[in-house]
Amino acid sequence: MNIHEYQAKELFEKFGVPSPNGKVASTAEEAVAAAEAIGGNDLVIKAQVHAGGRGKGTFKNGFKGGVHFPKDAAEAGELAGKMIGQTLVTHQTGEAGRLVNKVMIAESATIERELYLAILLDRETSRPVIVASTEGGMDIEEVAESTPEKIVRQFIHPLAGLQPYEVRKLAAALELSGDQAKQFAKLIKNLFKLFISCDCDMVEINPLVVTQEGNVLALDAKFGFDDNALYRHPDIVAMRDTTEEDPREVEASEFDLNYIGLDGNIACLVNGAGLAMATMDIIKHFGGDPANFLDVGGGATKEQVSAAFKIILSDPKVEGILVNIFGGIMQCDIIAEGILAAAAELELKIPLVVRLEGTNVALGKKLIEESDLAVIGADNLNDAAQKIVAAVQG
Repeated sequence: MNIHEYQAKELFEKFGVPSPNGKVASTAEEAVAAAEAIGGNDLVIKAQVHAGGRGKGTFKNGFKGGVHFPKDAAEAGELAGKMIGQTLVTHQTGEAGRLVNKVMIAESATIERELYLAILLDRETSRPVIVASTEGGMDIEEVAESTPEKIVRQFIHPLAGLQPYEVRKLAAALELSGDQAKQFAKLIKNLFKLFISCDCDMVEINPLVVTQEGNVLALDAKFGFDDNALYRHPDIVAMRDTTEEDPREVEASEFDLNYIGLDGNIACLVNGAGLAMATMDIIKHFGGDPANFLDVGGGATKEQVSAAFKIILSDPKVEGILVNIFGGIMQCDIIAEGILAAAAELELKIPLVVRLEGTNVALGKKLIEESDLAVIGADNLNDAAQKIVAAVQG
């Protein structure tokens, strides 16, 4: 789950991470009021979408840039009117772009230096890692490729937590000293507390800035949260903006299904993430292109399977479906009933290949064989993949 920049500022304020004062607006009138409340002439207005590259993006109405610097409240309202309700296209959104429903108005910092700071989970060491660089304000991937020596990584012991010597090491790497080093120490300690307390899997500040007045501030932030821990954080769940997500993924989450849309034309319905990955790989191996990742879990019900079919068929690119079920906890006959019910209800007109194995497999296969629906059975995964690719390409 991701959140907007204005929501990130709310978390920063809660945990004492210094950031320029900002307010969110849903209309041009609200933008004017927000700018007046903040005061001053040094303002910035930012389109609120879950995508990077906003400043260089272009709205489909022809207006350029999702980040602007209004000289006063009136201009802030004028700019908000050109952004709100319009679709912003950036290098991360693709041609479809993202609809802007809100903008954030904030104090514009007088920047002297731009730094990069992030806290991530390192899967190899199973530890949090702090990534820092003096090359802020640009894509960290580009820095890693062109000047990898300018990226510093500090691994944090999961029980001992962030230590003072590690903070000093990071401050030195960012060329911070004196009062700025003290400000950074407070910022990184509070940021790490936020990271742990909110079960984040990523907090990225790009840029972390040093202002001309000598202040160290978090100027822009991106958050990622561990979905498996969200039940502990109803306040964060309330920040979810489903308009920024694929509607199929939103619907899948309502049925406790794990769905990710892809660009191919062969849909997959599988139980288990590892088996789903293997199914996608073998479709590709035999010359096909998977249309999605869909894991119905280890104990899916007939209703969940039916819902999964409806989500799959909402994708107009899908030309065939491969069901690959290994029944351990899940019973193959229950899955077969769900498959047949969904196929009949939706009047399925595209090829459907089903491979079942495990608990009650004989009964499940019998149900499929005796049905009046044009379902293609398969004996193993290779057989299933070859049959669905042939059916779609034929």
